[in-house]
Amino acid sequence: MAVAVPPPPPLRQLLKFDTDLSYFLHSLFHSYLPSSVLLVLELSADFRFSFPITLALCLSPLPSSLLPFFSSLLFGLLLDLALVGLIKIIFRRRRPPYNPHMSAVVSADNFSFPSGHASRVFFVAALVSLTADAIAAALVELRAGGGFVDRWIVGDDPKLVSSLVLVVRAWAIMTAFSRVLLGRHFFLDVLAGACLGVFEGLIAFRFLQFENFLSFLLYLRVGQGRS
Repeated sequence: MAVAVPPPPPLRQLLKFDTDLSYFLHSLFHSYLPSSVLLVLELSADFRFSFPITLALCLSPLPSSLLPFFSSLLFGLLLDLALVGLIKIIFRRRRPPYNPHMSAVVSADNFSFPSGHASRVFFVAALVSLTADAIAAALVELRAGGGFVDRWIVGDDPKLVSSLVLVVRAWAIMTAFSRVLLGRHFFLDVLAGACLGVFEGLIAFRFLQFENFLSFLLYLRVGQGRS
C-alpha cells in the first residue's frame, strides 16, 4: 500500500498560509454578500452553461469578422476543460472543508486545484481583450446592415467595445474572487486558475482560430435548412 509523502516544509507553510487566508476571506465577506449573488456568478461561468451558449452562437449567422473570435472561444473552452481536469487529477488537492454541498459532474470536480471557474472567466476576459478590434469590426458590419443593432446600440464603436472589455474583466475578477467567498476553492486555486486562463487566452488567440471550420458548419446548417 502506497504511503502519501508529506510535502516539504516550505510547501506546507505555503499551503497553511493559503488555507488560513482563504478561510479568513470566506468568513469576513461571506456573511455580507447574499449567497444568491455568488451562485449566479458561479452559474455564469459553469462549463455546462457557457459551452452550449457558445456552440449555439457559433452555429448562428455571424459576421465574418467574428468567426475568429468564436472559433477561439469554442476550442479554448474545450482546451480549458482538458487542462483543468488533468491538473486536478495530478495534484488532487481537496476542496475546503467548509465548501457547501456541491454536485460533482466528474470525479475531477472533487479536487480544488486549480479553479476551473477562475480559469474559464479569465480565459474569456483575455480573449475578449485580445480580439477587441475584431469585435469592433463586427459592430461596424452589423450596423451597416441596419436592423436590431442600428436601433438599439448607440454611441461610438471603440467606446462601446472598451466598455465591453471592462465589463468582462470585472465579471472575471468578481467570479474568481467569489470562489473563495463561496468556499469552493482556496485562494491559490483561484490565482493559479486565473493565470492558466490568461495563458489559454493567448494560446487560443494565436493558434485556435479555426474560422474555416465554423464557416463549414454554418454552410452545412444553412444547406440543411434549405433542404
